[in-house]
Amino acid sequence: MLLTTKSGRVIEMPSDEEDEIINAGIAEDTDTYELSDAEFLKLKPVGRPPAEITKARITIRIDKDTLNIFKSRAEELGGNYQTLMNEALRKYAQELR
Repeated sequence: MLLTTKSGRVIEMPSDEEDEIINAGIAEDTDTYELSDAEFLKLKPVGRPPAEITKARITIRIDKDTLNIFKSRAEELGGNYQTLMNEALRKYAQELR
């Protein structure tokens, strides 16, 4: 069965047979157990700790060719295109001073 999240991500859910195998593995593992509903309700989401330097969330329109340049370069460097764009904007902004 396929499940689509609000963001559009498609997740394949396990079949009944696969679910039985998964649950059997959980039951056999002495280091883990399935949480009860009460335990599950006590869980709190874990996120990143607050950054010392926060960034503002904005919406901006960028030409596709410019965006593709940053995405390609980030892929080559193993980084994030948004970080590269931020660094380029920072460098340009400092030159304006």
